[in-house]
Amino acid sequence: MIAATLRARLELALGRRIVSAVPVAGGDINQAFELGMANGEAVFLKINENAPPRMFEHEAHGLAFLREARALRTPDVLAFSEEDERPGFLLLQFVRAAKPGRHFEEALGRGLAALHCFGAPSFGLPESNFIGRLAQSNAARLTWLEFYRDERLRPQLSMAARAGRAPPALLRNFERLFAKLPELVGGAEPPSRLHGDLWAGNLHIDEQGAPCLIDPAVYGGHREIDLSMMKLFGGFGARVFSAYAEAFPLSPGHGERVALYQLYPLLVHLNLFGGSYLGALQSSLARYI
Repeated sequence: MIAATLRARLELALGRRIVSAVPVAGGDINQAFELGMANGEAVFLKINENAPPRMFEHEAHGLAFLREARALRTPDVLAFSEEDERPGFLLLQFVRAAKPGRHFEEALGRGLAALHCFGAPSFGLPESNFIGRLAQSNAARLTWLEFYRDERLRPQLSMAARAGRAPPALLRNFERLFAKLPELVGGAEPPSRLHGDLWAGNLHIDEQGAPCLIDPAVYGGHREIDLSMMKLFGGFGARVFSAYAEAFPLSPGHGERVALYQLYPLLVHLNLFGGSYLGALQSSLARYI
């Protein structure tokens, strides 16, 4: 149940009375509820007593960043907590889940291509944000090589080392990778507008059976990041990728870079969930050193 003090805050933010709160699946980090409103509408609520400051604000900004492209649906943001409020909360339009429509995979592939094509001002973002509950630096860099090395791999590797999750051999192997990275990252491309954490759990199917993106970790980066993340844990059909390639053909050698661009999410999972991801990380890294 939702505490009376939180309910009062939510009603103030929404300008409507809450008549029911039903728990729903909300991922590994947050609690989630479907709120029934006095006017018959439904609202999605995420709360987290230990949310880092501005975590939900950044998520709201990320949804707006994706929505600017008018490529794939995202839920409307209704309200979010202030920096010092506890518990932190995010209120979203409730998107009722349905079965995928007949052309769901094609719509997702072409929509993702349109999102990436829309582009971003730089490699990075004017504000840093979060991936899961981990801080994600988005300091702008002139090249994708610099950004991927210095704002993605190095920070997560340092975090793992401080936590005792990165053995010395792993650190040495990453240094070898960094020396070879200029020849591995692929040809120059302009920054794409990325979801940033695009696994199957962050893809929703809306009432019309169309794709809807949730839980972003956005920035401007190489489009193969999203595509490689989609292949890491599965859940996306082959037609998604073929429809993407038809709309936005991939650069030569893209298949050889999939494991390279999976290193970042694997490091994130190592830091979030521990050593069970170390073996997969070492195997992916070994392909390039």
